[in-house]
Amino acid sequence: MEQSGAQILLESLEKKNRILDRLIGQIDAQEKILKSDDFDMEAFDKALDAQGAYVEQLDRIDRGFEAVYDRVREELIGNRERYRDEIARMQEQIQQITDKIVTINAGNMRNKTLAEKQFQKRRQAIGEGVSKNRVARNYYNSMNNLNYVGPQFYDNKK
Repeated sequence: MEQSGAQILLESLEKKNRILDRLIGQIDAQEKILKSDDFDMEAFDKALDAQGAYVEQLDRIDRGFEAVYDRVREELIGNRERYRDEIARMQEQIQQITDKIVTINAGNMRNKTLAEKQFQKRRQAIGEGVSKNRVARNYYNSMNNLNYVGPQFYDNKK
């Protein structure tokens, strides 16, 4: 059975909706990682890689959608009554997609702020480590020189 262009477009939108749901889940996982006290950089990198894969899938779906839409646009416009149900379902899918994109953008902004805070804490911890190392080295040098008594009867005359 051959699918109409409207059905292909609708399936494309439904698939995009499912991928956006996964992407929202991935952003939530990133937020958990960023909010944890023991920040795991490897887990965060994996979450970012997964997010990138979802974005690539969405890009492919968008390109395919546009190609199909360009082919069937005249048919859809010319026969609105025939495709009324499909068009209504597509509009509903597009509304859901728009809502999810807003949610994703808000989540990304929250995660950006959390990531900046985590990285600032890491830089501060590194700075404290360097400072502690310097203090320990100075203490060690001071303690080594504490028991040193220079020569008492040294003749400075020549």
